Amino acid sequence: MYTKFLKYKKSSRAEILENQDLQPFQKEALHQNLQKNIAAIQSIVGNSTDIIIRKFQVAGSIHAAVVCTDGLCDPANVSDFVVKSSMQILDKTLIPDLNNPDTIVQTVKDQLLTFWDVREISDWKQLYLAVLSGDSVLVLDGCSKALAAATKGGEGRSVTEPSTQTVIRGPKEGFTESFRTNTSLIRRKIKSPKLWLEEKTIGEVTLTTVGIMYIQGIANEGIVQEVRNRLDGIDIDGVLESGYIEDLIQDGVWTPFPTVFNSERPDVIAAGLLEGRVAILVDGTPFVLLVPVVLTSFLQAAEDYYQRYDFGTLLRILRFCSLFIALLLPSLYVAVASYHQETLPTSLMLNLAAQREGVPFPPVLEAFLMEVVFEVLREAGVRMPSTVGNTISIVGALVIGQSAVEAGVVSPAMVIVVSFTAITNFVIPSFSFGIALRLMRFVFLVLAGTLGMYGIAVGLLIFVLHLCSLRSFGVPYLKPFSPFIADGQKDALFRFPIWAMNTRPAYTSENVIREGPNQKPEKPSGDRSRDDE
Repeated sequence: MYTKFLKYKKSSRAEILENQDLQPFQKEALHQNLQKNIAAIQSIVGNSTDIIIRKFQVAGSIHAAVVCTDGLCDPANVSDFVVKSSMQILDKTLIPDLNNPDTIVQTVKDQLLTFWDVREISDWKQLYLAVLSGDSVLVLDGCSKALAAATKGGEGRSVTEPSTQTVIRGPKEGFTESFRTNTSLIRRKIKSPKLWLEEKTIGEVTLTTVGIMYIQGIANEGIVQEVRNRLDGIDIDGVLESGYIEDLIQDGVWTPFPTVFNSERPDVIAAGLLEGRVAILVDGTPFVLLVPVVLTSFLQAAEDYYQRYDFGTLLRILRFCSLFIALLLPSLYVAVASYHQETLPTSLMLNLAAQREGVPFPPVLEAFLMEVVFEVLREAGVRMPSTVGNTISIVGALVIGQSAVEAGVVSPAMVIVVSFTAITNFVIPSFSFGIALRLMRFVFLVLAGTLGMYGIAVGLLIFVLHLCSLRSFGVPYLKPFSPFIADGQKDALFRFPIWAMNTRPAYTSENVIREGPNQKPEKPSGDRSRDDE
């Protein structure tokens, strides 16, 4: 008995779906008999109480039923525009042939249903997808076709300020978990008819709606087709967040660095679309994906373009400096303290040596200990309730840091180094890119603790070579630095004025011209400080 239980035969995914009937949404035609259709629906959904089936007569003579899901549809729309409209008495002379199912369906659709979006469905897959997406399906007796009305509704989160990407100056609206709300937020920014949207259904069980949005004529058609191909190649049982899609379509698998950008700000996604990039929207998540991206995309913030260009440039340079500090500061301290004390001034070297007197651990182990403690505090602050999370993380860092110094476990200089490193990590606008820096920081700590500055130099060489090898939908990760593109420097390390950034990135767009000539503001001629006499 136990031997039989332990034996397991690995089956293909298709065999599992076929044998266990995990995918009931087959493309089979509906029955013409209304009772058979209702019985089939109740059997498939297991008589679930949230699946509402309302029987009535259409036009006073045709038996029918409306099928909808409680909580996903708008009850008022179902009652007013589907049920009441269908029960109106229809002049039978307007129906050429009551025995023709196609005529009945077309007549009900054109003359009875007053809802703005009504479509015909002919198989079970379309029916279940419509019902479980919030639509109402009208099933008619004697007809193998049904009518689906777009009555989506129910409770949903309203448009609020983004929680992960805040700005002082700029729009305060963020994406929600509603797919249609997110598409409307983007269309409010870009009112061009060339903004195209393609929808796909991904996930054999979840049947998640995934959209591809791009500006036709600006986006590179090759990149758009590559996005389509990668999404079409996904075969998975469920998609619950855009992170599923990101993990399945990214170029670099064995790398900590993200090759797909995500944002919950409509203005950031709209700016990416205007540069020729492709947005990927997933129903049920406020984070929208953007491809292709380069390294500089993760160091740019929306506010860079809403402030003056000189201030935006200053902030961007500050972020690049913070990147290197967050990546290398602990390892540089370990290398100097362990191998290269002669590089420090004598007074500073003696001061550090006096601080380390009595510390039982070598600098590399000391740095590892403090980094792990700060990572635990950071994670605890995120997972705990918001009312106490920030307090716990701040108080915990102060208490633990002070106690560790007084107990002689770590030196005060190490606490300063690790604390400043943690602060600079928060300067990076992209959370996913910040995680990559946190992972690489431990790698550089190992190299610094074993080989000193030579280890850091070798690590930097491998680090740059790895970044050069990465691609995002075929676009080199280090553009416009490598390969070097002169026009790309206007929006890379520096942020040039808007009138100077007159071209789009050539590696993402087909139409690189983004503004007309002579956009630079000119000073007024003459002295207008005095009124004309």
